[in-house]
Amino acid sequence: MSTTNHNFAFHLALTAAGAAAALGLLLSLASPAHAESAIVTIGSLEAQGFDVRIDRVGSAPLEQCVVTSIRNPRNQTQVVEIDRGRGRDILVPIVVNRTITVSLNCTR
Repeated sequence: MSTTNHNFAFHLALTAAGAAAALGLLLSLASPAHAESAIVTIGSLEAQGFDVRIDRVGSAPLEQCVVTSIRNPRNQTQVVEIDRGRGRDILVPIVVNRTITVSLNCTR
């Protein structure tokens, strides 16, 4: 395997491991034991760089809603070539967009 392919494979594996860790964190946030206000949960996800999509049941104000699930985290990546000189370019996957869906119960 060439050095470029080895570096690309390493960076790709590192990105996949990071995505798996983030998914584990998100799934733990969705458990009932961590029932926080919808505003706090959505704000936390936005602070992590997610574009949060919301689906809800009921018409209560957002501050009275309860998060029932967090799902479908998606990272859109773009591979960028990094010029290291002397033909030692590497390809690095860069996350360009992150989306996630939050379901809310707003029937209170």
